[in-house]
Amino acid sequence: MSDILKDLEAIIVARKEADPESSWTAKLLSKGPEKCAEKFGEEAIEAIIAAAKNDRDNLTYEAADVLYHLLVMLAARDVALDDVLNELARRQGVSGIAEKASRGT
Repeated sequence: MSDILKDLEAIIVARKEADPESSWTAKLLSKGPEKCAEKFGEEAIEAIIAAAKNDRDNLTYEAADVLYHLLVMLAARDVALDDVLNELARRQGVSGIAEKASRGT
C-alpha cells in the first residue's frame, strides 16, 4: 500500500508527455503549474469542508483528490515525491515548534 503514491507519481510524470485530449492529468499539466496549484487549492478546500461537516466518507474521497492533485502540482514544478518524503524524514523526531523556529517564521 505504501508504494501507491510512488506509483501514482510515476503515472503523473509519464502523463506529462501524453496527449491532453486523452488524459485528464495531461490536460491539467498542459494548463501550467499555476492551474495545477489552483486545482490543488480547490480540492483542499473541499476536504476542509468535508472535515468541518464531519462527513467521513466525503472526507476520504476528497483526501484522495488532495493527494492526487498535490502530486500533479509537484510534477508541474518538477518536485519529486522523494524530495518531500526526505524533508519529512529530516523533520522526524524534531518538535514542530523547534522546526518552525529554525526557519525563522
